[in-house]
Amino acid sequence: MIQGDLKVAAPIRWAMVGGGRGSQIGYIHRCAALRDNSFQLVAGAFDIDPERGREFGQALRVAPERCYPDYQTLFAEEAKRPDGIQAVSIATPNGTHYAICQAALEAGLHVVCEKPLCFSVEEAEVLHDLAERQNRFVGVTYGYAGHQLIRQAREMIAAGELGEIRMVHMQFAHGFHSEAVEAANPSTRWRVDPKHAGPSYVLGDLATHPFYIVEAMLPELRISRLLCARQSFVTSRAPLEDNAYVLMEYEGGVMGHLWASAVNAGSMHGQKVRVIGSRASLEWWDERPNQLRYEVQGEPVRLLERGMDYLYPEAREDDRIGSGHPEGLFEAWANLYARFALAMEAMDCGDTGAIETLAVPDIHAGVEGVRWVAHCVRSAEAGGVWVDYH
Repeated sequence: MIQGDLKVAAPIRWAMVGGGRGSQIGYIHRCAALRDNSFQLVAGAFDIDPERGREFGQALRVAPERCYPDYQTLFAEEAKRPDGIQAVSIATPNGTHYAICQAALEAGLHVVCEKPLCFSVEEAEVLHDLAERQNRFVGVTYGYAGHQLIRQAREMIAAGELGEIRMVHMQFAHGFHSEAVEAANPSTRWRVDPKHAGPSYVLGDLATHPFYIVEAMLPELRISRLLCARQSFVTSRAPLEDNAYVLMEYEGGVMGHLWASAVNAGSMHGQKVRVIGSRASLEWWDERPNQLRYEVQGEPVRLLERGMDYLYPEAREDDRIGSGHPEGLFEAWANLYARFALAMEAMDCGDTGAIETLAVPDIHAGVEGVRWVAHCVRSAEAGGVWVDYH
């Protein structure tokens, strides 16, 4: 079921804040947004250095007069144009997200924001309420959730193929920061600085990805309480953690466990999600994202492959190249951006029903990620105790 047709009536006029030359995440945003002709990059404030940002924007074929020195000028000047931007992506360090997202929403723009949306639950709720008042869509780039087999897992669980859900195990534990690499790498240094990264390192930077994937697979799960212990094995990173363990109790008795680490020496990426039911289990590993491991008690293990006819139709809606061909991170992000475009178009048309069917990480997912990190930090700072989740 290869989907090659256009998804929106006209490309959304789009800008970026950040994501300039040398930015890995900026490149991923652009590749994903432009892949389906759902967005058109027409403006931006690409760099904290205005000249460098203007030169880079022109290299992307953005008109010189629409390469702005900062986001404030970008929003103000584009609002004056009849062909001004309709949406903006925010690809800047964490500490800037709240102010830029707030300004974008106040300017009447749809937003795609890197996580976290902000550092506090109070700020997250301000953005949530503002997005609702402005009737604007906010998407959060939990990019791994765009892989097709995440949706397959969601449909299998909803159909009862695993039986009663008992446990969810999550991890994102790589080894690339097992030493103090930030000493020689500015792009890593800000991630371990509370002023720029917020109240956590691996909990916010890594753990929120599998946390959202479980939310996408099991949208009805609600946490009742959690316990978190975090460590700074590279001591110069304290008070931010480079390793953490979280236990969660969900309403209805489901138990959850999450391990987040940047010091899992030897591990390439180490992001896995396992959902365990009374009859069967599912496991997805982002290093082999085109396969979903399906284990029925007493039967041989099955590996479900992306793009195959036996998958649920919902899992094949994002199919780009047919079965057998491996898809990766860029396709996953492009799937999310295609859904973001549909959500923006639907919101502009007042079609809220269409948005609810898209299963995208929206403002609610962004708020929940901030809320979860805040509770983890609260538990850890109290000595690793159970805290109620509200």
